[in-house]
Amino acid sequence: MTEKEIVIDASEGVLGRVASFAAKQSLLGKKVTIVNCEKALVTGRRKNILEEYKIARRRGGSSRKGPKFPKSSERIMKRTIRGMLQYKEGRGAAAFKRIMCYDAIPEEFANTKKINLKKELNAKSLELKEVSREL
Repeated sequence: MTEKEIVIDASEGVLGRVASFAAKQSLLGKKVTIVNCEKALVTGRRKNILEEYKIARRRGGSSRKGPKFPKSSERIMKRTIRGMLQYKEGRGAAAFKRIMCYDAIPEEFANTKKINLKKELNAKSLELKEVSREL
């Protein structure tokens, strides 16, 4: 592992905070790997969270048309990061390619040092695993 590569542990971290940190680091030229995406937290009421994600899923037309919204938690994480980048432009597209997301910890990252972005929460929250299960 070099200075140009970072591994982020998303467990007990807020989805938006983890995504914005990963997007910023990727724009700075670092290769970003996010592990434990299914344990990331989405803050808010359960009913509101599920309703918003279901609306986003329904917005997509048939399988040939878009927009396509993912069901799995690592894909939801990557889609959230994509919304924070200018992925259609050169610099944003290059930054988006440097980001990898995993639900668990792959063997090659098991012994590496991970950045943990968990924070004490007073708000209600829902794990991304539950959100993806309900979709």
